[in-house]
Amino acid sequence: MKNKFRNSVYIVLGFIFLSLGAVGVILPVLPTTPFLLLASYFFSRGSVRFNNWFLSTKLYKNHLEDFVATRSMTMATKVKLLSFASSVLLVSAYIVKLFWVRVFIGFIIVFKYYYFTFHIKTIKPETKREVAIESKN
Repeated sequence: MKNKFRNSVYIVLGFIFLSLGAVGVILPVLPTTPFLLLASYFFSRGSVRFNNWFLSTKLYKNHLEDFVATRSMTMATKVKLLSFASSVLLVSAYIVKLFWVRVFIGFIIVFKYYYFTFHIKTIKPETKREVAIESKN
């Protein structure tokens, strides 16, 4: 009973983040990639069937497949993701008045930039597909 409930929660969360990612395709202020990454995570935890379905969708193939295969992004993608996440974190830091929470949010921002700079390879847009094809072979 516990596993069914947990799997159901994962699937529901997967669909919530999939929906937010789909809206992000239409609205430029909402990033697509982080929401689809979360959807992928939750679908993989919730159900093999839903995970396989998600991996076969055009949304996944257009926005995540290359990143998952190569662990690389274009500079434009990095800038969009970092700017959205930073703005959300800065708004949170502004709203919360607790000093230690603000310090923690500052740490998250610094770590996020460190990770994107040193752990995610930056590629040129024209080489995006070439890198993905090479990694699949």
